[in-house]
Amino acid sequence: MDTGIIVSGLLCGVLFGYVLENAGFGSGCKLQGQFQLRDWSVFKVMFPAVLVAAIGLEALRALGWVQPESLYIPTTALWPMLLGGGLVGAGMAVGGYCPGTSAVGFASGRIDALVFLVGLVAGTWVFALAFPGLEDFMSAGQGPDRQTLGDLLGVSNWVVLAALVAAAAGGFFFGGRMERAGPGPVTVDEALGGER
Repeated sequence: MDTGIIVSGLLCGVLFGYVLENAGFGSGCKLQGQFQLRDWSVFKVMFPAVLVAAIGLEALRALGWVQPESLYIPTTALWPMLLGGGLVGAGMAVGGYCPGTSAVGFASGRIDALVFLVGLVAGTWVFALAFPGLEDFMSAGQGPDRQTLGDLLGVSNWVVLAALVAAAAGGFFFGGRMERAGPGPVTVDEALGGER
């Protein structure tokens, strides 16, 4: 493997971790605050980041700079994706971390992040061991190959992106109202002290 790819990947990972920690996302309180609809910081950071990437990618495709066949679009397998998404979401809600923020939290010295990482690795290991018996389920509810949401709905990807931008605007509006109506976003003292 090319050493430059490894070095650039590590550098990007360290920079991303630094940004996550400085945003307070190295504390499980932030993600739990999102699930409690108290602190919308995660939504306000991650949803726009996804939108910028999606809009940029679609613009590059429209300009012909990125060929559609060069992009990996996984085949939807409805039932395993629903179950997996539910399990991952439940783990994030209970643990207060996603895989990336748990690594940041651990690097910052948080014991709860270490416990989350151990659980993440153990769960991955158990899944890998159980996979041979799950192969039929893993393809249950399979959709067409390389189908995007625009393909499924019969609309342009730009229409889907416009709907997502509207959803983000609505999320910002309602999230801001919920933060003001409740106890407010997780404070620095709560994030650093681990109080919930």
